[in-house]
Amino acid sequence: MAGSAVTKLKMEKKESLGIAEGRGGARGPENVWGSAATGPLRIGYVASLATKLSDTFASEVGKAYGKHTFLITTFKPVPPGTEGAVSLEGTLAGVVGSVIISGFAATAGVVTAKALPACLIAAFVATNFESVLGATTQGKVPWLTNEVVNFVNTVVGAAVGVGLGLACGV
Repeated sequence: MAGSAVTKLKMEKKESLGIAEGRGGARGPENVWGSAATGPLRIGYVASLATKLSDTFASEVGKAYGKHTFLITTFKPVPPGTEGAVSLEGTLAGVVGSVIISGFAATAGVVTAKALPACLIAAFVATNFESVLGATTQGKVPWLTNEVVNFVNTVVGAAVGVGLGLACGV
């Protein structure tokens, strides 16, 4: 509303010079989107970092302390370190990792506290998606290296974070 108000200042003068905003100075949704896109993008950034730390915590703690490791797609027991394997210990550690980085980002002012659930949910979804990807395709597709899977993982985390941020209006 404030943007629309100042846009209408001396509207006749601006129109006579051919420099007035269209629609008589009324702002539309594209003005809001164009100016407000940084909020969801910041959520995506933090969600991608939370995803990566979640993945690292889950993998390393799961390999070291996982008591019952199973394949995420079949729930059949597998040895720790198997692509697509998950454990309760690793999953909980992944949540802790995402809480640490998201909490730090909120404390530093990168995202608001209202954005934390979006970051945490995104990290959880993406980390589990990566396990599914590992169980179903990694090792079967030559170019799908661990680095590519990690890249996809963080992109999924960012995309889910942005989507949740937009859906929840944070």
